[in-house]
Amino acid sequence: MDLRHDQIPEIALDWHRAGRGAVLATVVETWGSAPRQPGSQLVIDGSGQIMGSVSGGCVEGAVITEAQEALADGTPRLLTFGVSDETAFTVGLACGGTIRILLEPVGAVLPEPMLADLVVARAARAPRAYLVNLETWERRLTAGPGDPLADVIAARMRADRSGMEEGGWFAAIHNPGLRLVVVGAVHIAQPLVQMARACGYDCTLIDPRETFGSAARFPGEKILDDWPDEALAALGPDARTAVVTLTHDPKLDDPAICAALASDVFYLGCLGSTRTHAKRLDRLAAAGFTPAQIARIHAPVGLNIGAKSPAEIAVSIMAQITQVLRQG
Repeated sequence: MDLRHDQIPEIALDWHRAGRGAVLATVVETWGSAPRQPGSQLVIDGSGQIMGSVSGGCVEGAVITEAQEALADGTPRLLTFGVSDETAFTVGLACGGTIRILLEPVGAVLPEPMLADLVVARAARAPRAYLVNLETWERRLTAGPGDPLADVIAARMRADRSGMEEGGWFAAIHNPGLRLVVVGAVHIAQPLVQMARACGYDCTLIDPRETFGSAARFPGEKILDDWPDEALAALGPDARTAVVTLTHDPKLDDPAICAALASDVFYLGCLGSTRTHAKRLDRLAAAGFTPAQIARIHAPVGLNIGAKSPAEIAVSIMAQITQVLRQG
């Protein structure tokens, strides 16, 4: 397993099943300039080994000690820490704050089957919310629909924001990772994938033209040389996927657009002038797409900020993707 900090539930399950013991530490609430946001997690095993972070390093030592005690007595804990201004400065903050951290021993408190279900859902890119009541210790895993907190969960999933709700409920949001698929390995794509990665997106370039989609032009990037609709079908675009077409060539852009419109992608943006887009709309209508489907397309792509250079256009595209993701 790739032991990344975004795989804390997976690591906790592995450690528990290996007999090492595992306690999940989760930031549930913050005040002021806290180092980590609600939902941030750390896992601690019985020997004190850790993965993840709940504070950037300023309270981890105390959390480890409490976690080992929680493993010993099999009870959950709520810890509150104040981060001083002086300590905050050492972890890159201008001022201090307060954080509240939930400790849950896996097995004794957090049921192994519930954690296993969460891990399976995450692997399948299925969004889930883990709900725990900090007053009654009731727990459940939910996708939202049909749950008493469905509306709250939906809003938090859109915002990627874990946190407290009325009645003592803490909602930990587990969304699939964000993905950006760029069709057309052109000059705009070079700064765009760099910016998208900085914003937390996993990026894939699609271009069957060897001259464009080369490792020399995009070192380290994932490049698919299949036809765009075939490549998109293999990627399985979903509601956490954005698609941007940049080729200017209908033979390449149109198959990708059709595939994206047939999926649940949250954003579809297409490069081209207003005139080019008008012709595109005529082709899509002739292909049987409804006005509502066609209205999902953002074109000309990007926010209208007067962008001129490839990097500026990439900024406008990334800004529009962010706007749609967060505001709908």
